[in-house]
Amino acid sequence: MGGVLEGFATIGAVIAVGALLAQLRIVDLAAAEVLSRLAFFVASPALILSLMAGTDVSHVLSRQLVATILGVVVPLAVYVFCARKIWQRGLGHTVVGGFSSAYVNAGNLGLPVAAYVLGNATYVVPTLLLQLCVLTPIGVSLLDHDANRNRSRAALLRPLATPLTVAMLLGLLLSLTGTALPGPVAAPVELIGAMAVPSMLVAYGISLRLGGGFGAGEARSEIVVTSTLKLIVQPAVATAAALALGLSGQALLAVAIVSALPTAQNVFTYASRYDRAQILARDTILVTTVLCVPIMLGIAAVLG
Repeated sequence: MGGVLEGFATIGAVIAVGALLAQLRIVDLAAAEVLSRLAFFVASPALILSLMAGTDVSHVLSRQLVATILGVVVPLAVYVFCARKIWQRGLGHTVVGGFSSAYVNAGNLGLPVAAYVLGNATYVVPTLLLQLCVLTPIGVSLLDHDANRNRSRAALLRPLATPLTVAMLLGLLLSLTGTALPGPVAAPVELIGAMAVPSMLVAYGISLRLGGGFGAGEARSEIVVTSTLKLIVQPAVATAAALALGLSGQALLAVAIVSALPTAQNVFTYASRYDRAQILARDTILVTTVLCVPIMLGIAAVLG
């Protein structure tokens, strides 16, 4: 389980750098916004493109994917019901809250956890592709629609041209056709993509220091709900589904561990980009990142 602790220590150190820069007044909230926009428009698409181009999408067609989907759908449905029927949240806020409840940190944390704890980085591939191919395009489309209320055909098609969606579709095409990016293209794409995770984490650290106290401007009960859905409901549903589908051993452990990963930092990037529910995203990420360690250790002890 050293891989889990090492992964969290690395993430925490980079977030701390952002908070320290803010504390020393080297950067301000405007810098966090610039970093978030850089990650959203440039670095994240490059990372997605290089990652998917080198991934065998046949890994998606598995029982692990079915269990993962059920683990996402249940907490997402519960949050959407609460947001719309109880808290009367708008569309953009609901999307960010739904992501906070079910969008796992499968990239910068999931990959090292899968490699070091599960012994095979491909265990995280189904979750990555589900999020990149389905959740991200749908969520970003809804956020874009909420931010641009013009209901013309051009407005409805605009989300399909977002950098994240274009990168995802191009990467999927390359993977399906077995085509590799040319060397002169692949090298700079990988280099730019390497900025994505550090940019997200530093921006997140800046926001933690300068963006208001815990729960500022948000109902703390909502943060409790999103965190509980993410840390308890999602791994419980995914594990139960995996057992029902006949998974066992390392495959079962992989479903449980990956589903118990905390909310991804790029949820905060989306929230910042569209100015929707930033505090909810920020604080859910904080709570789930801190509390998921003992949960994952418990899962490993029971199923490992």
